[in-house]
Amino acid sequence: MPRTQIQNLEMNKVYDWVAKHALFTPDKMALVETDGGRRFTYREFNEWANRAANAFEALGVQPGDRIAIIAPSSVEILFTLIAATKLGAIFVPLNHKLPPADLVPIIEDCAPTLLVYADEFAQTITALRSKFKFSVIIKLSAPLADDLDWESLLMEQSSTRSKPIPVDQHAPQMLLYTSGTTGKPKGVVLPHRMQFFNAINFATRDLNGNDRVLVHTPMFYTGGLNVYTTPAILLGATVVIMRQWNPDEVLKIIEQEKITAFFAVPTQYLMMADSKRFETADLSSLRWIISGGAPCPLPLIKRLTARGLLLKQGFGLTEVGVNCFCLDAHDAERKIGSIGHPNFAMEARVVDEQGRDVAPDVAGELILRTPSMCDGYWNNPQLSAKSIRDGWFHTGDIAKFDEEGYCYVVDRMKDMYISGGENVYPAEVEAVLIRLAEIAEVAVVGVPHEKWGEVGAAAIVIKAGQHVTEEEILAHCRQHLAKYKIPRSIHFLESLPRTVSQKVQKRALKEVILARMEEAT
Repeated sequence: MPRTQIQNLEMNKVYDWVAKHALFTPDKMALVETDGGRRFTYREFNEWANRAANAFEALGVQPGDRIAIIAPSSVEILFTLIAATKLGAIFVPLNHKLPPADLVPIIEDCAPTLLVYADEFAQTITALRSKFKFSVIIKLSAPLADDLDWESLLMEQSSTRSKPIPVDQHAPQMLLYTSGTTGKPKGVVLPHRMQFFNAINFATRDLNGNDRVLVHTPMFYTGGLNVYTTPAILLGATVVIMRQWNPDEVLKIIEQEKITAFFAVPTQYLMMADSKRFETADLSSLRWIISGGAPCPLPLIKRLTARGLLLKQGFGLTEVGVNCFCLDAHDAERKIGSIGHPNFAMEARVVDEQGRDVAPDVAGELILRTPSMCDGYWNNPQLSAKSIRDGWFHTGDIAKFDEEGYCYVVDRMKDMYISGGENVYPAEVEAVLIRLAEIAEVAVVGVPHEKWGEVGAAAIVIKAGQHVTEEEILAHCRQHLAKYKIPRSIHFLESLPRTVSQKVQKRALKEVILARMEEAT
């Protein structure tokens, strides 16, 4: 074989992350569960993953087969992920918050060879059995019917494994289905290459092997798996797993487990800041915290920094890694609203409709090129070709760079509406509204209008104990927005509809507002 071909084979090799750390630091704590208190060193983590891989292989799982799991955030999810990786199979975590009817198209799409499920989802599995004949079903606790029992099955297997991973860096490692807030969920194909470079992006800006990270978001989507979990494992850090979000518990766990790096979205930080424990909890172990998923308003930034917390802000998406941009803490106020600079293994451009780079402070579509990019969408070559063109991923985000090279996401292309021939970006209007001290949360959508085509409708959640009128809100808008950008209606709500990743469901919100408007006529 020519030398160049040998080099390419070596460069494309997939390394067994957990096995390496089991060799380097076998007694280091790898995984901690806050519910139940289970703890696993890297040696134990590797042994359980080996047992799972051997069991799955004995059941006939081949490279490229899909292994699905429906379970709360737990060590078993990670044992299954690493076992699938060792086999060259594809890991598919299912959204356990979805009803069976919504899981049907996902299972039809990915066609898993093997399904693992937790006891609390037995009813869901029973409903799915009527639609599918799974080759193998494994239950994490005592099995029903003919289902295999997880622990009994694994304990019959060897805790060692000498076989190399039988796929290369470009093979899929996991298949993540998006939340489906804009329609049918899409299966994003994440190759081994992507996971490696996603971890590199974290390692060059944020994480190291001495960190202790808290994962409190569900492990069926990228925020739970790839913000900290997989990068921390690659780096040999400690992953502390929390099953369900609770701001008081989060503050308690940060103190008890000496968490050093923490991620949350602004809504969650607001809940933490409003907690009675916020002022007294010992947060001194935190090297920094990072916010993402939505812009962090200045009042909240000030509350967090006043508590002595070093706040970074980031931007990412399932398809291109969750750590695409980073705004360092020293720029948090000076560059309010910015997502910062592209990370280490990331190229970014803002282009017009013809694909030409735009000037600074001119809005266009954000496109990204990076090794930490997905390989498109499972069973959807048309959407894959539309999203990835000439090696660049077209995000669908409207963004701009300023003169210093800091990037600002203006809005989603799909959220933009046209009022009287003028483009209106809801995020710009929301950024103005959130400056009002009485407002806790805000979201703006475009609704039909007989004269202007579409106009803005603002959904407002007022802070507890505060009061503000519609006229006061509109007067504030008139001071800071062009007339065509000012919302034509204000809707006071108890809460905003959100996805599990805490993003506002604009489509659902629009339906709520339209129903209210219809009732009022």
